Amino acid sequence: MKLASVTQGKNNNFNVIRILAAFAVLFGHSFALLKQPEPLSQVLGMSLGSIAVDLFFIASGFLVTGSLLQRQSLREYLLARVLRIYPALFMVVLLTVFVLGAFFTSLPLTSYYSDSQIYFYLKKCMTLITGVVYYLPGVFETNPYKGAVNGSLWTMFHELKMYIFLAIFWALCGLTKKNNIQVFRGVIVVSAIVAGVLVLVYRFCNWEESQSNRLFFLFFSGAAYAVLKERVYLSSRLFWALCLVLVTSALIHKQVFFLVYQLSIAYILFYLAYIPAGVIRKYNAVGDYSYGVYIYAFPVQQSVIALIPGISVFALTALSASVTLLLAVLSWHLIERRALDLKKFFVKKAQLEPRLVNCPLPPS
Repeated sequence: MKLASVTQGKNNNFNVIRILAAFAVLFGHSFALLKQPEPLSQVLGMSLGSIAVDLFFIASGFLVTGSLLQRQSLREYLLARVLRIYPALFMVVLLTVFVLGAFFTSLPLTSYYSDSQIYFYLKKCMTLITGVVYYLPGVFETNPYKGAVNGSLWTMFHELKMYIFLAIFWALCGLTKKNNIQVFRGVIVVSAIVAGVLVLVYRFCNWEESQSNRLFFLFFSGAAYAVLKERVYLSSRLFWALCLVLVTSALIHKQVFFLVYQLSIAYILFYLAYIPAGVIRKYNAVGDYSYGVYIYAFPVQQSVIALIPGISVFALTALSASVTLLLAVLSWHLIERRALDLKKFFVKKAQLEPRLVNCPLPPS
């Protein structure tokens, strides 16, 4: 069946996939934060956390591009992105600086609160525009992974860049006199192909990997599926064939696995997101806790390590997952869901306001 035929509405498996990916990042970080090798990375050349981040970027590119094409409003697109990212981010950054940091710092509180570094941390991590900061004065200095407070935020900086790139492409394509949507679709597909070629060139020429380019490729791979969904068919035979080839490639060589992985992971993700149905869809009624898990896990894990020196990987994973899930549930119900509800208010208000210029891209 066509991908376009199953993408209407929100009855899919993305919430399940994202929460599993978020906990996969947490599990992968348990090894990294204790300075222990992750078994999967030894076999595949990629950590479980890296694969999970890849899934986040592919899914994000697909969903936000689909939303932009559906609404055809740059204003609504930007509003949706701001309301999805920043309210919960503000809370985790404030809690990190003024509660967690104050508790774990080795400095006197007067010295901690007067240190300009904490305000630099606030400015950078609450905006993400110019990158992130990982350190607070005197915090987690004796942990195995010394000093880093919330290492997960580095991907948020890149995610925000992808949103900006997508908005710029949309705005520039809107300047064309005709066939705006077709031009936009072409730009997305070409961007994904060029970035993909560069990823492979960097890899097989043994050049230093560019994280920005790799994440750009993943995000715009998802975006390309969104603009080409009328031409993409979800086939069980192809899905299982790709899974078989992917597993086989892992047994051959890391480089072979990398090539097959880059070419197949997006298709595998979208098949799993839309084809399996039944009881798995009931999770959608619970809520979308993945973002909360992702942004709270790292500081929770560092806190557990500081409180329980010598803790094992699996004990760290279990204890951190429990605390993180509780924080994620609170974040969703008290902050994220309420922030998303504001979209309806702002969109309705914007529709009622008189517009001197109305220039959304015409529907395809």
